[in-house]
Amino acid sequence: MTLKKIIGQVHLWLGLSSGLIVLFLGITGCILAFQREIENATRPYLFSKVQNKPLLPPSELRKIADAQLPGKKAHGIQYEPGKSAHVSYYNADPEYYYIVFIDPYTGKVLKTKNMNEDFFRIVIMGHFYLWLPPNIGQPIVASATLIFVVLLITGIVLWWPKNKAAAKQRFWFNWKENLKWKRKNYDLHNVLGFYVSWVIIFIALTGLVWGFQWFAKSLYWTTSGGKEMVQFYETLSDTTQIANAPATPAMDQLWRKVKQDNPSYTGSIEVHVPTERNSSIEVAMNPDPTTFWQADYRYYDQYTLKEIPVTHVYGRLQNASVADKIMRMNYDIHVGAVLGLPGKIIAFVASLICASLPVTGFYIWYGRRKKNAKGNKNSENKPTRKNTQPRPSFAKVNH
Repeated sequence: MTLKKIIGQVHLWLGLSSGLIVLFLGITGCILAFQREIENATRPYLFSKVQNKPLLPPSELRKIADAQLPGKKAHGIQYEPGKSAHVSYYNADPEYYYIVFIDPYTGKVLKTKNMNEDFFRIVIMGHFYLWLPPNIGQPIVASATLIFVVLLITGIVLWWPKNKAAAKQRFWFNWKENLKWKRKNYDLHNVLGFYVSWVIIFIALTGLVWGFQWFAKSLYWTTSGGKEMVQFYETLSDTTQIANAPATPAMDQLWRKVKQDNPSYTGSIEVHVPTERNSSIEVAMNPDPTTFWQADYRYYDQYTLKEIPVTHVYGRLQNASVADKIMRMNYDIHVGAVLGLPGKIIAFVASLICASLPVTGFYIWYGRRKKNAKGNKNSENKPTRKNTQPRPSFAKVNH
């Protein structure tokens, strides 16, 4: 077999083995590309009008939300101009995830939502884990994604034209009125696959960052010039300073300090609730809530209110290296949000075409398989060359 035929066989069998998962990831990827826009258009409780009155502090919003979910532990309180305040409740064991939406000016509860029953949450869990336990679903999705990266590479090799004449059929459709559907399907797979490969490769690689630690570490090592990525770690408060704890809740003081230090700030502010005696208080400031990578993450001692410096990726943005920013951008690149609305449109179209590739590819394989089977059957019934030769007549022989 030639090298190209071997690559063709690799492309075929890897495609057949991962096709259904790639189809599923493509469809769910289309949905997630416009998650924020769909939510804003269909969920009025996400919004609260800006009023000429002070916002309620985090501790007050937490008390209001706690009354809605007795026995649950608050995780964080988020503010954003024009939006309802979000009081989130998250716990791993026992597992639960709720958000209480509150008008930050009046304290009116607008919605208490079980996020495990949220449509987009369900889609995300399917996209990441196939609705299986994470330790089972994640390796399956990651392996299928890695196979898909190989499919993209082998697909480009198979697509590559031998000459200028062949190139004309590789870059655009040349469909005639009498052209059979098989040929059109072949062009859909080849032409669309080529164009989308230059976009979907970024979506696939960002998926591998979540799927494999070795890939995430390798990417960071490459983009940082050989440095090792510092894993996220918990920052701790000094419990020897408990006696000096402020009378006013530390969350409220830090929230007010951040607002005073940034008077013209229009982004979101999230204050995390310290769950243990030695927990620190995280304050996240995101100047552009449509993305995640630009957020400033700051950590404070809950007793002294002093900032605790960190060396991992999720610290202050101004201290982030190029490699840190690339890791921060991972989700925004994955859904196209890093380029705004045009990026989301590109990601949507790319995911849709990506979902079509296993279908068109299967149809190509099935058509060839059926054709080969038919050809073999006809060859069995066809007379041999010996039987088809004209038998010389007796007269000619004698002559």
